[in-house]
Amino acid sequence: MFIGRKRELESLEKVYKKNGFGMTVVYGRRRIGKSTLIAEFIKNKKAIFYTASKVGAERNLELFSKQVLDVLNPDYRNLTFSSLESVLDIITGKIQNKKKKLILVIDELPYWAEKDEALLSILQKYIDTKWLDKNLMLILCGSALSFMENKVLSEKSAVFGRRDSQIKLEAFNYKDSALFVKDYSLEEKAICYGVTGGVAKYLAMFNSSENLDDNIKRLFFNPDGYLFDETKNLLTQEFSDISIVNNIIEQIAYGENALNNIALKIKEKENTILYSLEKLIDVGLVKKNKCITDEKNRKKTQYVLKDHMFKFWYQFIPKAISVIEMGQGNLYYDKIVKRQLHSFMGSVFEDMCRYYTLEQGILGKFESFITEVGTWWGMEQLPDGSGKCHQQSADIDIVGISAIQISSYRRM
Repeated sequence: MFIGRKRELESLEKVYKKNGFGMTVVYGRRRIGKSTLIAEFIKNKKAIFYTASKVGAERNLELFSKQVLDVLNPDYRNLTFSSLESVLDIITGKIQNKKKKLILVIDELPYWAEKDEALLSILQKYIDTKWLDKNLMLILCGSALSFMENKVLSEKSAVFGRRDSQIKLEAFNYKDSALFVKDYSLEEKAICYGVTGGVAKYLAMFNSSENLDDNIKRLFFNPDGYLFDETKNLLTQEFSDISIVNNIIEQIAYGENALNNIALKIKEKENTILYSLEKLIDVGLVKKNKCITDEKNRKKTQYVLKDHMFKFWYQFIPKAISVIEMGQGNLYYDKIVKRQLHSFMGSVFEDMCRYYTLEQGILGKFESFITEVGTWWGMEQLPDGSGKCHQQSADIDIVGISAIQISSYRRM
């Protein structure tokens, strides 16, 4: 069952329906649902869907050729080609302008392009010289955010200026996440969103016929559970050395949000930590929070986990690895984790409230057009009853700001 992504499907359909050539770039972190979105979009449409892999340029060309021939000319699927151009020539020759548009999808593009520097230039050549008047839609998709932004979307890219749209796919919000577990209570739906971070792959693994606790136990607290090793798997795919980033995430999960404090805890130089933090931000696991009314103040910068699943994992799994591997993960969950779920959900609920505040503020529900939400922290002046004031530190978890009158914000 396909859930949500209405806006993204409409964006793809818009490019599909335009006359002549159209191109869309789809990107986002792993497990977020990019391939599922594209698969839903191409239903009942003529499409070549190739997923690249880490097998080198020659092998990707061979596999791509087979996929092209399977769709366009199955009788010749065993032919081999010495160049990408010869395969693209076949695609060009098969496009029928008076018939339905042909869709060409290259998924996980970075796996191929990183080993074949000419790939994007060749695509650019065909777009400019052979495809502009053809009934063809090209979709380039990838999980490596830095590659997609720097090599595909940036001005330095060979295909820059050729795309009609780009879609950066994000995790589901709490409303769409709830659609995966319709029979759960509102509280259970919120927890489901919290422990999965709204990531499509993880949400899809929740079995609505099982209760919430059993799903969490099966996925996280079982040695064979899909999410038991998921953080390690994701980090290994993104980083050559995961030791430092693993320590950084662990410190953030335990509440260390300042660069200097993280560096002190890990016993590494701040520059080293900052480099790894920027990489974690690039892959969508960490975000940089700034005081919403003082964003230029570097001292008011906090690093927090953007991915709630990572926070849940690092808060509860590392300290119980041995227990889980001994087959006692269910007992650990019942005795330790379950009673701390509401505490864990605190920061998740704050994020949910910020989303709600922005959504309702855009609709004018707060008597102003709210354009930005965030947090505020600092010192505030409080009267002490004698006519004098004293300073006290304060934190406001949900702040909405209207662009019309920046100086006013609503304390929630």
